Amino acid sequence: MISDQLKTGISRANHRSLLKAIGLANEDIKKPLIGVVNSFNEIVPGHINLNEIAACVKLGVAAAGGIPLEFPAIAVCDGMAMNHEGMRYSLSSRELIADSVEAMAIGHQLDGLVLITNCDKITPGMLMAAARINVPSIMIAGGPMLPGLFQGQITDGSVGCETSSKVATGEMTEAEMDEWEDESCPGCGCCSHLGTANSMNCMAEILGMTLSWNATIPAVFAKRKVLARRTGEQIMQLVRKNVKPRDILTKGAFENAIAVDMAIGGSSNTVLHLMAIAYEAEVDLDIKIFDEISRKVPKLCNLSPGGPHHIVDLYRAGGLQAVTKELTKLGVIHTGALTVTGKSMGENIAAAVVKDRDVIHPLENPCYKEGGIAIMWGNLAPDSAVVKAGAVDKSMLKHKGAAKVFDCEEDAVEAILSGKIEKGNVVVIRYEGPKGGPGMREMLMATAAVIGAGLDKDVALITDGRFSGATHGACIGHISPEAAAGGPIGIIKNDDIIDIDIPARKINIKITADEYKVRMEKLVINPAKKRRGYLARYAKNVMSANYGAVVQ
Repeated sequence: MISDQLKTGISRANHRSLLKAIGLANEDIKKPLIGVVNSFNEIVPGHINLNEIAACVKLGVAAAGGIPLEFPAIAVCDGMAMNHEGMRYSLSSRELIADSVEAMAIGHQLDGLVLITNCDKITPGMLMAAARINVPSIMIAGGPMLPGLFQGQITDGSVGCETSSKVATGEMTEAEMDEWEDESCPGCGCCSHLGTANSMNCMAEILGMTLSWNATIPAVFAKRKVLARRTGEQIMQLVRKNVKPRDILTKGAFENAIAVDMAIGGSSNTVLHLMAIAYEAEVDLDIKIFDEISRKVPKLCNLSPGGPHHIVDLYRAGGLQAVTKELTKLGVIHTGALTVTGKSMGENIAAAVVKDRDVIHPLENPCYKEGGIAIMWGNLAPDSAVVKAGAVDKSMLKHKGAAKVFDCEEDAVEAILSGKIEKGNVVVIRYEGPKGGPGMREMLMATAAVIGAGLDKDVALITDGRFSGATHGACIGHISPEAAAGGPIGIIKNDDIIDIDIPARKINIKITADEYKVRMEKLVINPAKKRRGYLARYAKNVMSANYGAVVQ
C-alpha cells in the first residue's frame, strides 16, 4: 500500500503515534487510508448537502475495510461571484483545488481518494488532481437541484439576470422579481439547468470516474445517499486492484465525454475543463477534436437554458446511459473504455432505455443537426474560439455587424442597459481572458442584458473571456490569443465590421490584409491593473484558453 511509506517499520513510530492521536488503533493503521475530499461549505447551494454525502461515503469505505479520512476543499459559487471582482476567482480556484488535493494526498501518502464535489470549478479541479497524482480515485457529486415553479411555469436560476433586465425595462415588477427569487431555486444541489456544474458532473460520469447515475440523480433523492455509500465501497475495490485514474482517463474516454457533451448541449466551459484534465493526465487532446466530433454528433437534448427540460427530466428519461447508448449507433463511443465501476462503458450502458423521446431525441430527429458546441477560427481567433452553437437562434448562425468595443464587462453592460447598442451590432468585450482579466470572467450579465433588452436575435457578443453555462444566444468566447497576449481581438475599433459564420466555423474582422498587418504591428496592449497575491501569480503563469487555461 502507498500508506506503508507513512506507517510501516520501526522508523515510523512517530508517524503511527500521530495516527493514533486522531483515534486510530493498531488494527486500523494496517488498513488502507482513504482520503475523503469534501468540498462542503455553508455558502454554496450545491455544497450545502455534502456532509450527508460524506457520511454515507465514509460508511461505505469503513464497511469495505478501509479507513476514511476526511479533509476539505474550497468551492466558489459562480452564480454569487457573477459580475463583480469575485468572478476573477472562479476559474482560477480550479488550480487551487487541484493543488490542495495534491498536497494533502501526497503529503499523507493516502492509498485512495473519494472526491465529493458539485458545481463549476470543483469537479474539474478534483479530476485534475486525480489525474496528476494518479492514485486510485473515484468521484461523487452532490447532485442537481430541482427546478422551481414561478407563476405556473417551470423556472431555474439561469434566468435570474434576465429578470433584472425585465424590471429595468418595466416588463416585470420588483414584487414579481422577489417572488421569482423565492421560487426559482427551491433547495440544495447544483443549479437545475445544464450549466457548467451539471455539464461537468456529466463529463465525470462519461469519463468513467463515477458510478452510473452520478450526474442526474437529484440532490434531494434518497438514491443519492445510496450511491454515496456504494461509492465508498467501490474505492476499496479500486485500491485492491490498483486501478488508477490514468487507466481510465484515456484518449477514448475523453472522446466519449466530448461526444456526450455534444449530444446533451453542455456548457462551453467543458472545453476548458476537459482540456485541463487531459493535460494533467498527459493525454494529447487538441481543441480541434471538439469540432470534429461536433460535426459527427447531433444535439439530442434541449436542456435549459437552451430548452425547456432540466436535469431531473434527463434522469427520468433514462439518464446519460440512455444518451450514450443512442450514440453507439453512430460508432462514436469507445464501449471498451474502463470505468470505476470495474466494468466497461459498454457494460455500464447495456441495459439503458430511452423513456422519454421529448427529452432524449432519436438520432433521426435531433434537436440540432450538429453538436451543441462549435470551435471557430479566423483572423480574429487564429488559435480558436468557442460557441454554444446549439443554443444560438437560427437567425443568428450567420451575422455581420458593426463592432462596439469595450475593455471590460462592466462598461459593456452599462452601454447595453443605457440603450447604446443597436440592432445588428457585435458587442466586443476584451481584456477579460485568463491572463488579462485575470481569471477569465464569465460574461453572463452582458448576455442577460442583451436578452433583457430584447436584442438576443439581433446582437452578437464576442469576448476573450468566457460565458456561463447559463448563456444562450450568439455568444462567442475563449477567443485566442487573448488581448492581453497580443491577440487580434485587441486591434478591433468601433464600427469595424465583424463577420460571424458559425456553420462555417469562421469569425473575421473585415479589413484588408495590409490594414490588419499595420494594426497588429502598432498594437499596444493595455496595461493590466496591478495586483497582489494569488491573482498576480495566476496571471503570470496561466496559459491560453485554447490550452484549457492551465497554469504551468
